[in-house]
Amino acid sequence: MSRYIDANCKLCRRERQKLFLKGTKCYTEKCPIEKRSYPPGQHGQSRRTKISEYGVQLREKQKVRKMYGLGEQQFRNYFERALKQTGRTGETLVKLLERRLDNVVYRLGLAPSRKTARQLVLHRHVTVNGTPVDIPSYLLNAGDVVQIRESSRKLLLIHESMKRVKDTTMLPWLSLDKANLSGTFLQVPERADVPLAANEQLIVELYSK
Repeated sequence: MSRYIDANCKLCRRERQKLFLKGTKCYTEKCPIEKRSYPPGQHGQSRRTKISEYGVQLREKQKVRKMYGLGEQQFRNYFERALKQTGRTGETLVKLLERRLDNVVYRLGLAPSRKTARQLVLHRHVTVNGTPVDIPSYLLNAGDVVQIRESSRKLLLIHESMKRVKDTTMLPWLSLDKANLSGTFLQVPERADVPLAANEQLIVELYSK
């Protein structure tokens, strides 16, 4: 699978909105999209081409895929899995993405971005129910406890990230224990509770062509 190695901020500018790929930088005035909210490249600012229906659907899919840091085939696999389950496919897709271990580590505030959360998981800094798990795509179930390993609790980036977390902003399907650097995945979230600025129905329409 190919790996994106260019500047992450270009991805946000391409989608004309913050995808929160750079952690704390996204919350400061240093975020490039604050000053240049147009696509990168020499024609980015002057481009006025009307986007087709297909183009709108494609951009929505690309936006969500980049937010969660997934490759094209990996994202397609999640869609195919959602398609086989009961309920609305788009909402099921979002629920599957939110159950990913790297996403939950990020949502709990244990990492400043999903990319950093992925690295924490890959380097075995995270446990699930007391067992080290190094698979970022691991899907959590209701009641699973995610915790930073004892030997990794002095990592500065974790503590810096936790400083931004407020108890009143914790999502309803998660429970955070700051003292123990752990959190509980209480339940699979409802779509209305997921802070994701995207129209997943457009993704369903794109893949249904």
